[in-house]
Amino acid sequence: MDSKIMTALGDRVLALGPKPATDGPYKHFKLTRDADGVAWLLFDRAETSANTLSSDVMEELDAVLAAIETERPAGLVIRSAKPSGFIAGADVNEFRGASDPDMVETRIRAAHAVVDHLEALRLPTVAVIHGFCLGGGLEVALACQTRIAIEGARFGFPEVMLGLHPGLGGTARFTALVNPTQSMTLMLTGRTIDARRAKALGLVDTVTQERHVHNAVKDALFGRLKRARPGLLTRAAGFGFVRGLLAKRMRSEAAKAAPREHYPAPYALIDLWETHGGSKIAMLRAEQASFAKLMVTPTAQNLIRVFFLREQMKKAAGSGNAVKHVHVIGAGAMGGDIAAWCAGQGLRVSLADMKAEPIAGAVKRANELYGKIIRKPTDVRDALDRLIPDMDGEGVRNADLIIEAVPEKLELKQKVYAGIEPRMKPGAILATNTSSIPLQDLRTTLARPERLVGLHFFNPVSRLQLVEVVSHDGNDPQVLKEALAFVGAIDRLPLAVKSSPGFLVNRALTPYMLEAMVMLDEKTDQRLIDAAAEQFGMPMGPIELADQVGLDICLDVGDMLRTKFGDLLPPTPAWLREKVTKGELGRKSGKGFYVWKDGKAEKAQLPETGPRVTDQMIDRLVLPMSNVCVAALREGIVDNADAVDGAMIFGTGYAPFRGGPLNYARTRGVENVVSTLRALAERFGERFAPDPGWDNFK
Repeated sequence: MDSKIMTALGDRVLALGPKPATDGPYKHFKLTRDADGVAWLLFDRAETSANTLSSDVMEELDAVLAAIETERPAGLVIRSAKPSGFIAGADVNEFRGASDPDMVETRIRAAHAVVDHLEALRLPTVAVIHGFCLGGGLEVALACQTRIAIEGARFGFPEVMLGLHPGLGGTARFTALVNPTQSMTLMLTGRTIDARRAKALGLVDTVTQERHVHNAVKDALFGRLKRARPGLLTRAAGFGFVRGLLAKRMRSEAAKAAPREHYPAPYALIDLWETHGGSKIAMLRAEQASFAKLMVTPTAQNLIRVFFLREQMKKAAGSGNAVKHVHVIGAGAMGGDIAAWCAGQGLRVSLADMKAEPIAGAVKRANELYGKIIRKPTDVRDALDRLIPDMDGEGVRNADLIIEAVPEKLELKQKVYAGIEPRMKPGAILATNTSSIPLQDLRTTLARPERLVGLHFFNPVSRLQLVEVVSHDGNDPQVLKEALAFVGAIDRLPLAVKSSPGFLVNRALTPYMLEAMVMLDEKTDQRLIDAAAEQFGMPMGPIELADQVGLDICLDVGDMLRTKFGDLLPPTPAWLREKVTKGELGRKSGKGFYVWKDGKAEKAQLPETGPRVTDQMIDRLVLPMSNVCVAALREGIVDNADAVDGAMIFGTGYAPFRGGPLNYARTRGVENVVSTLRALAERFGERFAPDPGWDNFK
């Protein structure tokens, strides 16, 4: 969980009822009684900072509920004793490697029985919810008769992000309580909502502040609280024909976001609700089988793998960030967006440029970004206050970290360094956002080259979580450690890479994009090329991506990499240079391969009759990426295969349900990948030759 949220919540004083004895009979729960005879059950999972539901937690909860039944208190309050929140969901560790749906179903049935047990208690039950209440945690809360939310609580069902749908009774209980167009949408998108929105939907009965918890609990237990009731549409959904109409609309919405063959979970959820939504008992039973079937799909297992890749990369960031003030030089698209992101994450940022216009543009974009990602207007104002326009570049003197984001010209960057290095404070780090110039070349004019690192952000900065942290062989290891911790502190995922042309991500993406240009040269329709990549599962095709990135930048990176890797890369067609010379640069100029309107590429449908996507087209685009990733491992640019997969997913959007380019090769079979590359090399040229690294790849 985000460390900043943890510290913000760490000093929260929770109203947890009477003080429990230290030597209670339970490992994860504490049970006490107050003066009114009300039982307070505090969930405090042992040895963790957040509550999650594991098999042993569920077993113990069942025993606690049995004890409560025999003691017959006046009511039951369920709360988390963790400052971070109520329950963050199921323990995802237990999902890894599941391959037998019957075993999964047996385990899920046992967990269902515990939640059913809670719902069946013959006494008033109240869940008091602060912080995060997600997935299985929300399903436990739904089994209570009343839900009280503390201001700032967040609710959601993120299971769809793992290729699943809710599995602890949530599909039945949530749709029975809240209007299905809204409850289904939340489950289908995985979005979270705040306490106020949850109250408006009828998911919680009241929203209060921590200091009023005891009164709110009394009102709830002794019948003084008006409880949320299902509305008209929720009741109408008892009729099959109503569900049929709504389900049809939901399927067409889901298809826009994710195709069924790659992402089965949303469709399984819609089928489940359409078929069984009229009967809670039938739906609870069918949910178990549907959940178990999804759990063993390659999509779910790969998305669970991606979940752990993210955790692993967060851990690699380490803690102890010492950067409080960042100075960014260059307020262009990248520099401005990096500055805005850092200020939005609570750091003080000075933004310098030769001209005032780029700085003004960056502040305007920052304002738009904060409007989307920050909820409170006062927090938006505070973030904008932290972003300081700095025409004179005075911020250098106090900055802990200086990020240079000027155009990709070696002499220009060296000139900038000559001006700022003497003014930096002794412990400051100098970072470059270069995507193409090796650090060995940049450091030659520096007095303290050991303090230079690369921090390579990806565009758009607010959406792509990866930052490549680039080292050269003269680095001070402490500087690298501090750079990794900084990346973690701004809620990004660091990948440590050794300096080498294109680092990892650009080096792997370039053959993908250049191969698409070669296919265009062969007179393949650009829409068909994009369709091939999308069919594989890429978020957008290589032609559209080239337009997004900017054809001038693609050309520069391609040229730079060809000087190093020569014929390992597809040739750059002459007409691409002409396009750039004419100023057809893609999205930023309004025209590249596509015409761009309001930030979207205008694409006509492919004709019904005509060429179709072939496996060979897909292989030509995606296998070179896996090939380069193996080469980067062999050369020691990156030291672990999992981090490579994580980087490609979080830095390029590489089809997450395939688990990354190396995982894809492993799943497909290394022999198959190597023989396919050999066949492509015979037909299209040496650029497809399999890298020697495949011999040792596991």
